[in-house]
Amino acid sequence: MKTLDIAVSERDFRGAVVELANLLGWRHYHALRSEGSSPGFPDLVLVRDGRVVFAAIKSEQGRLTHPQRLWLMALRQCRGVEVYEWRPSSWPQIERVLR
Repeated sequence: MKTLDIAVSERDFRGAVVELANLLGWRHYHALRSEGSSPGFPDLVLVRDGRVVFAAIKSEQGRLTHPQRLWLMALRQCRGVEVYEWRPSSWPQIERVLR
C-alpha cells in the first residue's frame, strides 16, 4: 500500500489519484477550467465497469465550500453512484475504492 505525504498540494494529490485510476483502468473527467460552470461540482468523475465515482479532492487542510457540500449531498441521494471527499490521508480508502 502506497503512502502519501499529507502536505502534498491539492493539485499534486489529484494527479496521484488520476494516476492510480488510470493504472487501474478507470476513465476520468476533471474540468481544467470551471468558469461558467455550476459552482461546487466534484473535482473528479471516475467510471469503470458500471460504477460511477464522484470525488471532491482536498488538501489535508482544505475545506469544502458550501456549493461543494450541496453537490455532494445531492449526489449521495442518487442510487448507484459513489460519492467521496478525499484527502491525502484518505489514500488507503482511495486504493480500496479504485481496486
